[in-house]
Amino acid sequence: MRSRMVATALTLAAGACLAGCGGGDPEARPDQPLAGDAKVTITVGCMPAKSQTAQRREWDQDVAAFQRLHPNITVVGKDAFPCMDPTTFQARLAGGETEDVFYVYFTDVRGVVAKGRAADLTPYLGHVKQYPHLDPNVTRVFKDGGKVYGLPRQNYTMGLLYNRALFRRAGLDPDAPPRTWAEVREAARKISALGDGITGYAELSARNQGGWHFTAALYGQGGDVVAPDGRRAAFNGPQGRAVLQALKDMRWTDGSMGSKQLLVDADIQRMMASGRLGMYLGAPDNATALVDQFKARYEDLGMGPLPGGSGTLMGGDGYLFHPKASPEKIKAGLLWLDFHALTPGQGQLGYERAKANGRPVGLPQPRLFGRNAVGQRDRELRARSANLPVGNFKPYEDASAALPGKLEPPRAQQLYTLLDTVMSAVLTRRDADIDRLLADAEKKANALLARSAN
Repeated sequence: MRSRMVATALTLAAGACLAGCGGGDPEARPDQPLAGDAKVTITVGCMPAKSQTAQRREWDQDVAAFQRLHPNITVVGKDAFPCMDPTTFQARLAGGETEDVFYVYFTDVRGVVAKGRAADLTPYLGHVKQYPHLDPNVTRVFKDGGKVYGLPRQNYTMGLLYNRALFRRAGLDPDAPPRTWAEVREAARKISALGDGITGYAELSARNQGGWHFTAALYGQGGDVVAPDGRRAAFNGPQGRAVLQALKDMRWTDGSMGSKQLLVDADIQRMMASGRLGMYLGAPDNATALVDQFKARYEDLGMGPLPGGSGTLMGGDGYLFHPKASPEKIKAGLLWLDFHALTPGQGQLGYERAKANGRPVGLPQPRLFGRNAVGQRDRELRARSANLPVGNFKPYEDASAALPGKLEPPRAQQLYTLLDTVMSAVLTRRDADIDRLLADAEKKANALLARSAN
């Protein structure tokens, strides 16, 4: 009799829970909003350093505004500089010492997830109002096995930076930059013909930067550095040869790349800012470096898509969540990122405030949203508060939105070292044998990738 009563009571209790408990504490259910009386504190990485006066002030303003909307959530920023120190990052991950919401480069996401060191955010994405509007090229960086593990903060894609003043002097249309390497070659020839030490096109070929730019140019041609299985090189093919042949022709046949080679980024930025260089590959934020560090003028700068039209090199950063973060912390962290990083007109996308604080507004970076109404609104808000000539970057923004983006290859820096040798040889030796250079680099790259796979 007693056992029957106990069984009946348990059955009734289970039925009641199925009807009203939602499988446990409602706060723990991913689809339920965070209750207003649930006190939650989250630690968040990559708060601007005190030396970044304007950005730090804006962060503090955002935290205050967010906490007025969500008085139950306390945001504690961590301002380590740099935001992610490669020498300590893996140790912090392994020791579980990261913030609740921690900063990560796009290129590190897959490795962190593979080691089980990031929380699965998939069931919680309903708390991010802007998520459906983000660019799929960007969101796929944070996906693995059909699950979502993070959100973006900043992103970029590579394009062709050029000097509009030199374009005009050379009889080129500054609103219609080259889109193929044949057009780049022709434009470089006309610019270098101006004389007076002016270089038509410049390329990097030292300190791993040559390998990086070779990768970007290869992506533009539709090629890849590493095969999809990650175990063998893929750059020794028609696209790789085409990139190197274009450079060799400009350097030795046309003489449009100047005689000084083994350049690094500061070299070509200095050349561009001084009005002595026509074109080079870079991301939009290069324009800010040219203006702030080398005294160029935004009015003289323009940008087009990466030559080739088949792809582009993309990069950026974002946030993952501590694998042991509670559902409450995940919900709170997603609300913060939606507020601070992903909503046009506020937070890091508060262009009017950035302009009032004397920061440059108008560059197409970050470009987090797809070609949709939210993306259009973000673009309009940026243009409305712009303090630089937005139209100069329109050729890049219009064309790049349609280009598939690829991340840097695995073992990027080691591969770039090998490819630096190829780039420097083509640019410093008239008799450089492109086929042999690629074959030798391929053999070494395959050995490197084989060791990495074991």
